Amino acid sequence: MKISQTINLLKTTIQQWKVKGQSIGFVPTMGHLHAGHIELVNRAKLLCDKVVVSIFVNPLQFNEAGDFEAYPITQEEDQQKLIAAKTDMLFLPDREVMYPNGQTATTKVCVPEITRELEGEHRPGHFDGVSTVVNKFFNIVQADVAFFGEKDYQQLLLVRKMVDDLNIPIEIKSVATYREADGLAMSSRNSRLSGEQRRLAPELYRVLQMVSKRLVKGEQSVIDIESQAKKELQANGLEVEYISVRDRTSLQKPKAQTGNRLVLGAARLGSVRLIDNLIID
Repeated sequence: MKISQTINLLKTTIQQWKVKGQSIGFVPTMGHLHAGHIELVNRAKLLCDKVVVSIFVNPLQFNEAGDFEAYPITQEEDQQKLIAAKTDMLFLPDREVMYPNGQTATTKVCVPEITRELEGEHRPGHFDGVSTVVNKFFNIVQADVAFFGEKDYQQLLLVRKMVDDLNIPIEIKSVATYREADGLAMSSRNSRLSGEQRRLAPELYRVLQMVSKRLVKGEQSVIDIESQAKKELQANGLEVEYISVRDRTSLQKPKAQTGNRLVLGAARLGSVRLIDNLIID
């Protein structure tokens, strides 16, 4: 596996691959890799000739300084996992490489509408940081296909809208959420959970499953089911930010019972924020 900390070396290598007619897959990450990340790499290996993975903890997308400072850095372990997955190139830029003029002075990319609710409401500025850094990575790597996990569903839709709106020549592929045996969605932040918090964390997924079953049966109104789900999570010690049924394509609230819904949830256990979603229909 080649490792580049500079844009020039990365571009030179990719250009050599492209001259040979090889397709490029790209997996952007913030490191502290788990099996879900490796599945993205595996999918990229199946569909593309060469795979580039980036590791960069992007300060622009953290709206809480404490969360940024607490984000786990495991570079050596990450590199070994990527080598085992037969990754072709690891891009390891630092903050000066990504934001040479500083974070405040850099141009920002803002994707409207889809970023206003749910995660956008609870994490102001987060999605502008995501869209800005992803856009920069797309311009730097110039891959044919980029791979994103479905756990961050709103982020996935944001990236797709940005690519469509700005005519970025890249295909976006999504990969289903990878879960632990008890249903907890894999996340780099899970390592910060205490033993008791880790025991409680799968409640979020269990409650999303409950919401889905009740909606399919048509037992109650969407509002009542969402309200009961929040109360159940709170009773189990989770601080709920939202449980919301939305249209899978637009993330708007469904106007009637349709066949294109999912339920999204976010809750906190101490300082750790969990998010998850589940397709209903």
